[in-house]
Amino acid sequence: MINKSTIDAVFETARLEEVIGDFVQLKKAGSNFKGLSPFSDERTPSFMVSPVKQIWKDFSSGKGGNVVAFLMEHEHFTYPEAIKYLAKKYNIEFEETEQTDEQKQQADERESMYLVSEFANTFFQNSLLKTEQGKAIGLTYFKERGFTEETIKKFGLGYSPDVWDALTAEAIKKGYQLNYLEKTGLTIVKEEKQFDRFKGRVMFPIQSMSGRVLGFGGRILTNEKKAAKYLNSPESDIYHKSKVLYGIYHAKQTIAKEDNCYLVEGYTDVIQFNQTGVTNVVSSSGTALTSDQIRLISRLTKNVTVLFDSDAAGMRASLRGIDLILEQGMNVKVCSFPDGEDPDSFAKQNTLEELRGYLEENVQDFISFKASLLQQESKNDPIKRAELVRDMVTSISKIPDVIKREIYVKECSRIMDISEDVLFDTLAQIRNVDVKGDRKQQKQHQKSLEVVKTETSQSPKVNEQYELERKIIEILLLYGSHEEEFEDLVLKENDEGNLVLEPEVHTTKVFEKIYLDLQDDEIEFTNNSFKEIYAVLIEQLQQNEEFKIETFINHIAPEIASEITAIMMNEERYTLHRWIDMEIHVKQKNFTIAQYVSDIILNLRRFLISQKVEELSQEVKAPNTDANDNQETIQDIMDYLSLKRILSEKLNRVV
Repeated sequence: MINKSTIDAVFETARLEEVIGDFVQLKKAGSNFKGLSPFSDERTPSFMVSPVKQIWKDFSSGKGGNVVAFLMEHEHFTYPEAIKYLAKKYNIEFEETEQTDEQKQQADERESMYLVSEFANTFFQNSLLKTEQGKAIGLTYFKERGFTEETIKKFGLGYSPDVWDALTAEAIKKGYQLNYLEKTGLTIVKEEKQFDRFKGRVMFPIQSMSGRVLGFGGRILTNEKKAAKYLNSPESDIYHKSKVLYGIYHAKQTIAKEDNCYLVEGYTDVIQFNQTGVTNVVSSSGTALTSDQIRLISRLTKNVTVLFDSDAAGMRASLRGIDLILEQGMNVKVCSFPDGEDPDSFAKQNTLEELRGYLEENVQDFISFKASLLQQESKNDPIKRAELVRDMVTSISKIPDVIKREIYVKECSRIMDISEDVLFDTLAQIRNVDVKGDRKQQKQHQKSLEVVKTETSQSPKVNEQYELERKIIEILLLYGSHEEEFEDLVLKENDEGNLVLEPEVHTTKVFEKIYLDLQDDEIEFTNNSFKEIYAVLIEQLQQNEEFKIETFINHIAPEIASEITAIMMNEERYTLHRWIDMEIHVKQKNFTIAQYVSDIILNLRRFLISQKVEELSQEVKAPNTDANDNQETIQDIMDYLSLKRILSEKLNRVV
């Protein structure tokens, strides 16, 4: 685990606007900064950064939080990776809490393997760009493929010299242990001899989502029959080919932003697409697609577009991957290229506009594509046609969502001109479920959809208690430690025997005022998130003389940080929409904090009284109730209505 002192130092040192400024173009907006959302396509800024509060909020996607939350959302780092990134950026010594000897050894070994891989990556790049052999062989090859020097540097492409131990000898000379060179697969050790695995190959570093080098792919440039054309690093503690996607590090931001991932087969497909301008593309690196790789994509988007080579063998292999994608509950579309073309060659020969245009015009739903492809094979053979239908239904059976399954069955029925009942029966057989039960479940889903449609046509009802509880949290966050002069209303009986509210003035902190008022009225929050935030807030305000929002949000649970950020950044919406420029002036709450606090509490009391009156009214209407009990209940209702009238007068509201 990361040492608490390291985490505290990171939060104290890191400047949110500086970190976000590395990824988003920010412009000054009063005391804040604004910019275009990095999580969605937009023309009007909806992304706000508050240097004072050290929080950010993206009003288009609803995301928000502190500096670590931004890196986790934007760069898809884990929490430890984000802390490490910030520690490195601000030159903070990174310390971890005491580990067992076994944990230390495992961590040290993995880190040593990462360091060896990084060294090898630099070595291969230098060999490509700074040695005569590298320039003559490796660089010439990449330029013949149409890669620019900028692209070569972006993807860290390199060259392994055609010398038996060029890398191994240089690594040992620099102090790297042969043990880790062997474990990463960079060096092959046989008895007393050791030699480079990738001798004489152009190199493609394979990076994790956070950018660390996990392994390599190497392509041979000679026509040796015994040598494999492509050679990958062997499995190791840091490289598991079934869990890695080539290009994910460069593609992750665009995938999340465009909510779609293009899936291709090879390294050069990814690189050529990037060079042309389509950057949301990854590759399974020539291996069969796996569930782990699909789950990696699902962290960024639920939409995958599979790009096929024009050859039949490539299409067949990709079709098998489609079922796996469907099984993970993701949406799949497919696109193939003209005869003789693959993603690499097509992107190389076309402009960005032409490439995007082709993809948009030729993309198909997987069921339509599969039908057209398999129909070509079955032609007029009824047995093959039957196999085709079963093949399509088998793919549909992989989809976990029952509504999507039904929609695809209907589409399959239309395309193949076969009855839905037959397809549903086949689907039930494949899924090994009761046919009647499955159809009944589908009908129930249809009914539930109809209900949803009816409800969505009506205006949503505002949850008044939710809004009032939210405002109380907002007040505590923004003004909890402020000391204010409050005018409390105390319920008293006047000379005529009527209940009246008389003012009493006293000075106290805002959080104490709220806490005591809610406690006196025995009011509890109904929203679980607010209840949790309220408890932590009151505790922090009681313990800390100088309550700081940025400190609080850095230690709150991640699952509720977004809600807190939304509350705290609420007023920044006015800045985003330039209301002041349009002479729309919003009353700022800090001008009358005491009045604002009192009004919110009075409104909450008024709301709860209305609820109580409604509850008592239902008791009176209930059949078989005792007349005497009814009289007492009616009197209670009158008293509550009288109190509600007084509160309404104080709030200048109509009862």
